[in-house]
Amino acid sequence: MDNGASSYRRFLDGDDNGFVEIIKDYKDGLMFYINGLVCDLHIAEELTEETFVRIVTKKPRFSGKSSFKTWLYAIGRNVALDFLRKRSKLKEISAEECLDLAAEETDFEKEFLKEERKILLHRAMCSLKPEYRQVLQLVYFEDFSNKEVAMVMKKSVHNIEVLVSRARKALKQELEKEDFVYEDI
Repeated sequence: MDNGASSYRRFLDGDDNGFVEIIKDYKDGLMFYINGLVCDLHIAEELTEETFVRIVTKKPRFSGKSSFKTWLYAIGRNVALDFLRKRSKLKEISAEECLDLAAEETDFEKEFLKEERKILLHRAMCSLKPEYRQVLQLVYFEDFSNKEVAMVMKKSVHNIEVLVSRARKALKQELEKEDFVYEDI
């Protein structure tokens, strides 16, 4: 019996810490798996929460025919597919509503492209070496100085400068593979 299965068994027996362990161990991986299905990290996060809510409220039986992780991901997949089915149903709207929507279309398109760029950037970042991802994350997303990054990564400032330069080049190459239009990478 793997760790997830034993944690789930403890949860079913009344130990809430078992469920906390399950969330801690599987939340991130499950969220990125669901993101691959729905292509929206925010929705994937909500669906991951929904998966855990289903487990808490319905307490489905884990038979042990597969690993606990496989069982959990199958539940997550079903939650994501339910969401996609509901979202795919078209709603009929009046001509007046269509005119209102047309006025908002430009803003929606800009937001959509912005989200698409974020997804492409995330995928490109994931394909980089871990050291490159780490240095780019700290410098560009966490606004650390090179000196602060050097302390975190236990390297010299010069090594960080070189690492940032190489990481930017590698990221640029990955983004070019996806025909990403970049401003200043």
